[in-house]
Order: sequence, then structure tokens, then C-alpha cells
Amino acid sequence: MDPLQVEEAPRRAPKKVSSIRKWGPAMIAIALVIVINAAMFGTQGAPDLSQRAQRKLQLTKERIAQVEAMEAKDNFDVREGFGSRNLSEADGGVMEYTRRRHRYLGDYTHVDKSGDFSMFGKISTSVIYFAFWVFLMFPNWFWPIGRPGIALGGGITMVVWRFILRQTGHGPYFNAEHVIIMEPLFLLFGLMLTTIYIEKMEVGGLFDKLRDSLDDPVNWKRSGKIMFMSTIGSAAVMNDSVVLIFSGVVVDLCVRHKVANSLPYLLSLATTANIGSALTMTGNPQNILIVSLAYDDIGWVEFVKNMFLPVLAASLINAGMMFIYYGSELFPGSSGFTENLGIMFAGNRTPEMLAQEHAYYARQAANKDGEEIVQHGWSIWSKIQLVVTLCFLIFFALGYDVCVVSITAGCVLMCIAAYKRQHYDPKPENIQYDEDGNPLPPKKTYDMDGNEIEPEEEELVTESETTLTEVDYGLLMLFIGQFLLIGSFDDTGVPQAFFNFTMGGCADQMTEGACVYWFVMIVTLLSNIASNVPVVQMLAATFPFASPYEWLQVSYSATIAGNLTMLGSAANMIVAFQAAKVGDRTFTSERHFPFGIPSTLISLYVGTFLLATWHFSPECSVKLGECEE
Repeated sequence: MDPLQVEEAPRRAPKKVSSIRKWGPAMIAIALVIVINAAMFGTQGAPDLSQRAQRKLQLTKERIAQVEAMEAKDNFDVREGFGSRNLSEADGGVMEYTRRRHRYLGDYTHVDKSGDFSMFGKISTSVIYFAFWVFLMFPNWFWPIGRPGIALGGGITMVVWRFILRQTGHGPYFNAEHVIIMEPLFLLFGLMLTTIYIEKMEVGGLFDKLRDSLDDPVNWKRSGKIMFMSTIGSAAVMNDSVVLIFSGVVVDLCVRHKVANSLPYLLSLATTANIGSALTMTGNPQNILIVSLAYDDIGWVEFVKNMFLPVLAASLINAGMMFIYYGSELFPGSSGFTENLGIMFAGNRTPEMLAQEHAYYARQAANKDGEEIVQHGWSIWSKIQLVVTLCFLIFFALGYDVCVVSITAGCVLMCIAAYKRQHYDPKPENIQYDEDGNPLPPKKTYDMDGNEIEPEEEELVTESETTLTEVDYGLLMLFIGQFLLIGSFDDTGVPQAFFNFTMGGCADQMTEGACVYWFVMIVTLLSNIASNVPVVQMLAATFPFASPYEWLQVSYSATIAGNLTMLGSAANMIVAFQAAKVGDRTFTSERHFPFGIPSTLISLYVGTFLLATWHFSPECSVKLGECEE
């Protein structure tokens, strides 16, 4: 027997998971949420307005009245934003800043058109939205069109229906161009371009080194490495960019190790990307929007200090639930939770795990001679990739426009790859061979006079014919369709009405006492129904003078909400789309729900408690004058 061949332990037939085992944790988590809120509010409902809440309402009314009484000025373009929070007295001070922001929120971020709809218009638009929401959530239940086709079809349907409503007098004009937010589309295109060239430029390059850094023969350690990398990467850069880069890496690792179920590893990537992005103000789009729309300043260090404990707790909860819920996949051969603890902390191994390790190291030994230079050598092209990637991260951290930075990085890598292909890569051979494998002489051609015709030089292969065709344009179509659906639904005022109705007496004291737990639950539900960015825009216009602490609670709940359902965050959609592109269709809504619900709800309430108990940002608005007493 070849010493490098290791006999693998016989695989056990996969057991069918019972409904109780599958949905039990989700049902328990939902029951706990109901019990907690019932115990907090009891039979008395929302508490009466505190003196602080009453004072804030009075100050808000006075400030809005002062702003509306100010003279209009022509030297301010609303399209350029509302400028600095710290305007000098010569420029108008806090009142001029407030006027600019008031106009910005009223004219650009959120326009209330709900009064222009008839009841028929509101109901019909909402029905179309929820119908396509279900189609997107469960695409395999209907026609095999795929999520991009469903979203684009829904967007076009909404545009047509809104035109019909306008012509019949049941609804206002639908500014479709306005609701398509271009920045995420530019960012996604730039990130996809950068990712493709990092992956395709060179075998054994930066992409392969990233994959090898996450590789491990032990399943639970491999999942742990993915979660750690995803958490730190999302906090440092942005969750969408991390999942775009590493979705293919995770799928490739699953193929390399021949895992029967790749769902735990894809969930490890997606869920921790959302959790980690809550740590910093640049971790996700809604955090960036919150910091820009907040009335008071929220600094980068201040943001991290407040979010550190909630994010740490959510990361530990998510990792613990991952190891428990998918114990059979991550700890093959283990008898249960107790043995899993021994494997993690005492270094124990099951026969199945030993067989996997032996097979892994045997493959490494067999391929060592042929792949050592490719895997471990840093060629000039790998170094260039590393420099471009580091420059991308540095410019991003310095606050430069992420769309411009990502597209520029992709274009630089594209030019380098084209130069490398033209001058350094081996040319494709066009030599023909006979039946015995001997090369045949090239065929000669002659003109009418018997003169030999010199062969023409082969045309260069361009990037448009090769790498650029691998950009996922379908993913861009998916987001465009969703923007159209969500934008039209927000116009109806249904999400705002739902928020005001469900919040009740807590609407004017969102983060005081027991109200904060109900508030984060409503934000979580709205973030999964109408998307988190529109919810943040709605809250900014509805509560223009929210305090930094209130915005931090919104940020945490809207971000953690991304793990509740498949459509809860763009990161989930990117992971599912990227995995399906290479044939892995395990990451679906039906399989996401049983784990996403308990992990999200427990992380949400524990993190909210920690943030409410230990926070460093003021619970009042300094610029509004609320903190003076």
C-alpha cells in the first residue's frame, strides 16, 4: 500500500433532521422575545413620557419653527449635502447648519408622498411589493428565473403600475431614477472588478494565499477562521467587500475538503460579516448613512467604544450557536455537546476527524514537490497585488470615496493583468500533431501567382473578451430591481405607519427604559421588510434631532437585523449569489431561517442590553441644547 494513501473512515449516512431539532431553537427564541416584552410592558403598555422626553419634544418644535422662519438663501445647493456640523458664526452657526440639514432631509433623503395615494393605490402597491418579496425570498418555489430576474421584473412591474396609478389619479409621480441609489452599485462593480483580478491574475497569487490562510483539516477550526476573518475584515473595510472577496474562497475550500454540507461555512461568512460591520462607522452602508445624517457628531473612536461590547457578545453568541446547531457537520463522529467541548478545549479527536487530518496532510505531502514554488513563493505579480490591495485599504481608511477607490483599484489591476498577459504569459500554442504525437509543420498558403502568403499576427486577447465577462452583472440587476421595489413601497407611507402604530407611546421616547427593547425589535422587522437603509432614512426625517446614543441603538439593531432573513442584508444576497454562480445552491432562505432567527434575536437583545447599560455617547442632543440641564 502506498504510504501516502490513507484509508478514510467510513462515512455515516446523514440523519434526517427532525422538525423539532430544526425549528426548535427558532421557536424558543421567538417565545423568549414575546415573554420579555410582555414582562416589561405588562398590562399598562408604554410608560408615560418622561420629563426629558417632554423637554426634547418642546425643543424640537421650537428649533423646527425657528428654521422654517429663516430666510431662504441661494448660496446652498442641497445636492452637495448639508455641510459641516460646526459652521462658524460668520457662516450662520448651528442654526444655518440646522436649516441646511432640514432642507436636505425634507427634499432629498425622504419625501413624504403618502398623502397623494388613494387607499387603492397604497394597497395595490403594497401587494405588489410583498408578492415579489416572497418571490425573492423563495425563488425556487416558482419559475426558475433566479433572483436577479425576479427583482428586475418586480422593479419594471412597479414602474408600470405606478404609471397606471398616476394616470388614473390613484397615486403620485414615481421618480424611479431617484430611488436607485447609485453609490452601492458603483461600489459593488468596483469590488467585483478588484476581486476578479486578485483571483485570476496569477495561480498561487494573493487569492490562493488568502484561501490557504483559512484552510485547516479540522472542520470547526476552519469555520472559526472564517468567522474571525469575516468579523475583523468587515469592521476594517465593509461587509459587502469582504463577502465578495471570500465567498469564492469559502466555496473552494468546501470543494477541496469534499464537505457534504457547505451551509455552516457560508453562514459563518455571512452572519459574522454583518455582526463585525456593526463595530465601526464604515462597516456597512447604513452606518455610513447614520453618521452623515446624525444631528450631532459621532466620532470613529466613539463609535467603536460604544459598539465593542455588543459586537463581542454577538460574535460569541453566533459562534457558539454555529458550533451547537451544526455540531454534526463541524465535529464529525462526535456524540454530542459534551464531546464537542472536549474536542475544542482538550484537543480530543474522533476517528472521523483523525482520518480527515491524515488525508489532508497526505495530500499536502504528495503535492509538496510540485506546488511548493506556486503556493509559497511571492512573485512580482503577487507583490503588486498586495501593494494595490493595501493602498485600497489605506485610502478607504483615510475616508476617500469608497466607490472611486474600489473602481480605481480594479482598473489598476486590469491594466497590470493586460500587460502581464501580453508580455509575460506564455503564448498559446497552435501546433497540430499527428496520430503518433509528432508535431506537424505549419500549413503554408499561396496566392494566385504561387507566392507564399505570410501568416498574419494573431490578434491580442483583450480584457473585454476574458476577465470583464466574469463581472456579475446579474447582481447589479438584482439591486436595481430591489431599489425600485423598496422605493415605491416607501412612497406609500406604509412602513412609517407601521412604525408609528407599533411603537405607540414609545415613539417619542424610543430608547428609554423598556421602550428600547421594543424599538430595536420594530427596527429589525422593518429592516427585513423595507431594507435597513430606507429605514435609517425614514428615522432621520421622522426624528431629526435624535441623540448619538439613539442612533447607535438604530445602527446596532439595523445591522444585526441582516442575519434574520436572507433579504435582511446585501451581504447575504452576495454570498448566496456568488455561491450559486459556482454551482453551490445550499445557501437558501429555507435553510437560513432556522439558524438566523435564534442567532439574530438572542444577539439583538443581549447586545441592546449591553449598549443600554454601558455606553459613552450622550443620551441627549448637544446641538439641540437638550444637554444643558
